[in-house]
Amino acid sequence: MTADIIEISRLALHDQVASRLRTMLVEGHIAPGAKLNERELCLQLRVSRTPLREAIKLLGAEGLVDLLPNRGAVAVKLTEADVLDTFEVLAMLEGMSGELAAKRITDEQLAEVRALHYEMMACFARRDLSGYYRLNARIHTAINEAAGNPVLASTYRSINARVQSLRFRTNQNEAKWKHAVEEHEQMVGALAARDAPAMRKVMVAHLMRKRDTVLELMRAGEIYPQVHKAS
Repeated sequence: MTADIIEISRLALHDQVASRLRTMLVEGHIAPGAKLNERELCLQLRVSRTPLREAIKLLGAEGLVDLLPNRGAVAVKLTEADVLDTFEVLAMLEGMSGELAAKRITDEQLAEVRALHYEMMACFARRDLSGYYRLNARIHTAINEAAGNPVLASTYRSINARVQSLRFRTNQNEAKWKHAVEEHEQMVGALAARDAPAMRKVMVAHLMRKRDTVLELMRAGEIYPQVHKAS
């Protein structure tokens, strides 16, 4: 029993560290392209190297960091070509996910999406970008789950992970953020109406708008703010 408790505690710590690191990476507190300095992160997160390394391996599997030989873990930094290729695939996956979700979503799943949407809107009203993004991600996950295709959901998660930090930055412009909120309202409406073509259309348009904003910020040199480097 004691061994079981120790193992659960160790895994819980590993998950907690991964969650903290994930937020730091997505929100730019660890700059894209920065090496994850284990010593500094252990001090900052107040953990030993073992759970930290386990968390970094998990984030490497998710695609948020690159595990490089002789260099350790480096926060993902995408080129313009990477962005174009990634968002092209994501648009197809988002469109399919939305279309299937509109056809298959249950009343309980729709109620959950609505509840998350209302919470997200509250964050928007407070201009709480961090809270807004977390709820936004949960909504997209809920839509993927409602699509009822585990292979699609898994593929989407693995590809989307690499652009999470870029997507986070697209709402730092007030007008673009407001437009994103309007598109989310359209998503909820399309799901409620079980309108598969409309859902596909808004999901693809939403993703393409994100892509265009990311490219605009990259070209302006604003997409990778050097905040709280980890090296």
